[in-house]
Amino acid sequence: MNRIRMAIKANKVVKAFGKNNKALDEVSLTVRRGEVLVVMGPSGSGKSTLIRTFNGLESIDKGTIDILGIEIDAVQDERKINAIRQQVGMVFQQFNLFPHLSILENITIAPIRVQKKTQREAEEKAIELLTQMGISDQLRKYPNQLSGGQQQRVAIARALAMNPEVMLFDEPTSALDPERVKEVLDAMKSLAKQGMTMVVVTHEIEFAKEVADHVLFMDEGKVIETSTPQEFFTNANHERSRKFLNQMM
Repeated sequence: MNRIRMAIKANKVVKAFGKNNKALDEVSLTVRRGEVLVVMGPSGSGKSTLIRTFNGLESIDKGTIDILGIEIDAVQDERKINAIRQQVGMVFQQFNLFPHLSILENITIAPIRVQKKTQREAEEKAIELLTQMGISDQLRKYPNQLSGGQQQRVAIARALAMNPEVMLFDEPTSALDPERVKEVLDAMKSLAKQGMTMVVVTHEIEFAKEVADHVLFMDEGKVIETSTPQEFFTNANHERSRKFLNQMM
């Protein structure tokens, strides 16, 4: 595959917690630039562990992962990890905002400290992103003054403020009240339409149907199948996938 077009390539990645618990069992996958990969599977299948290896939050025991041309393996190379984190943004289940900082300060702190942007540059970018997220009127408030959906959109804006090439989402709506889920998913759909490369761990089936280029289904640390959304949701190849979907739909 043309290296320029490839964003993420995992090759036989293994991650174990203890002798008998393989969270990732020879996982291989490829994500091209501009694609959206949705990762689905039951609890404990290795989804979150997988996505956390893509920015070095989890080390791997075997195999290799190539992120935007930077290859990492079982030997932790902090320089490579830091280089990857400069280009890969991540949004978690919990918002992880600094409670003592305003929304504007939460978004500008990393560009100013890490990328050495001026305060004016960082604030202009933050306002642009908050406008994109539909919450520019909240910039002077503090996290505890916002709803969960608003806080998650701030978390997305904060990640985007570093101008990442790839965005990772680890069940970004799972901690939200049902009425707040749509506003976060709409923000993510907008990113996908703009061509952002995304890997999304989620159980939101309608989002996957609408936005994903491919759906990867995991169970017990293994990739069971990778299909287009149409194939996966209408005619999944594997019995384990079909059982999972019967429980979800």
